[in-house]
Amino acid sequence: MNKKIEALQLKVAALTRKTNELGIPIMILFEGVPASGKTRLANELLLTLDAKYTHFIATKTPSEEDLRYQFLQKFWDTLPSKGDINIYFRSWYAQYIDYKVHEIKQDVLKDYECLHTDIQAFETMLTANNHEIIKFYININEEKRQEHIAEMKNNPLMKWKAQEYEQVIPLQVYQDAFVTLLDKEWEVIDYTERVAAIEHMYHHLILRLEKAIKAYERRPNKTDGVFTRGFETKMFAPLDQKIKKRTYDEVITQLQARLCELQFALYERKIPLILVYEGMDAAGKGGNIKRVRELLDPTGYEVNTTSAPTDVELNHHYLWRFARMMPKSGHISIFDRSWYGRVLVERVEGFATKDEWTRAYDEINAFEKMWTHDGAIVLKFFLSLDKDEQLRRFQDRQEDPNKQWKITQEDWRNREKWDLYLEASHDMVVKTDTIHAPWLIVPADHKKTARIQVLKYIIRKCEEKLWGVKQY
Repeated sequence: MNKKIEALQLKVAALTRKTNELGIPIMILFEGVPASGKTRLANELLLTLDAKYTHFIATKTPSEEDLRYQFLQKFWDTLPSKGDINIYFRSWYAQYIDYKVHEIKQDVLKDYECLHTDIQAFETMLTANNHEIIKFYININEEKRQEHIAEMKNNPLMKWKAQEYEQVIPLQVYQDAFVTLLDKEWEVIDYTERVAAIEHMYHHLILRLEKAIKAYERRPNKTDGVFTRGFETKMFAPLDQKIKKRTYDEVITQLQARLCELQFALYERKIPLILVYEGMDAAGKGGNIKRVRELLDPTGYEVNTTSAPTDVELNHHYLWRFARMMPKSGHISIFDRSWYGRVLVERVEGFATKDEWTRAYDEINAFEKMWTHDGAIVLKFFLSLDKDEQLRRFQDRQEDPNKQWKITQEDWRNREKWDLYLEASHDMVVKTDTIHAPWLIVPADHKKTARIQVLKYIIRKCEEKLWGVKQY
């Protein structure tokens, strides 16, 4: 073996043991034209790294099932956990070119540039969360590339691979498309001379890994919720008028039946619906969700209840677990609490650093936009409650044997931090109320009125998306 390459391999192996120990997720992308040598280079690296925490992820043109999910879904699903290394053979960039060249989902995507925007947002939020993304673009002169193809065609066991090359995106089309994507973040490697290419790859990896380790050791680690003494807001005003019980009984079933009809219309049009519930403890989120789904077809929706993250979830980006719960086209996902925990409970309780929760507003906006770019409807409800009404409900739960399971010591402890949660909730709505994913503040002092308000809003927004008209 080349002694110089062996020394470089040992250095890379040692550095990746360090990144594993520190918990730095590494993502290594290999892109390049067919038969450029990227397979050989990726395999060279794969054999150098420790198999215990290294994963090779190869992608291909998305299948019909893949297309039922958001553009980046498979990459959210396969994010490395802390300390792991993912090698991506054909990454989200190849998929982006695939979408553009073959005009995939053109009936949903108004502009393919939105996918590039999603990629940039995806990488930005990952690098901010200590992920190291290393990008290699493999070049080769055409004569050498044709030699590689000829070798495969002449080998009965490899002939299929050469034929596969002829079926993918034409060479010039791929190259022209990728030229617009190449920037200073990409390391371009010429594979015409194999040994030089391998050395180039290892030298760049060493540079990036050493830089990642230094950056990790300098990362900000200050926990501060930054709250205002005596904070007040009129955002969560109480109800002006309560619905009468007789009216409620007449209207609720009509609204639920209409929502059921819209569920099938969404399914036919392959439009995903994402409903997010946040709010004060005892505001009636569970009861509200129950009335929304009461007449829905259970094969077409999922309710996701959010609790404290597990050890596996803590080892991933905080949005990873929620991305995995998102609906495929035509289905409904309901979230009983959500990714907003980063700017609510994690801010208030000091589970997130100041740097983490302050940048989370922009990350969440970009995260939601990824799904609306893909045609989804994203609606968010904040169920607000008067402090005295919350106390009454807490006491009612404590005294009723059938409701005691609903009240915990944590609820009482959270109530002691009412003002902090109030300010965190206010800031959350102000900074994440967007055109593509709006908030509806629902005064929930009267549960029946809140249920009707939410149902009418969902129906109106679905009708607007489906037909551009509204009934409620």
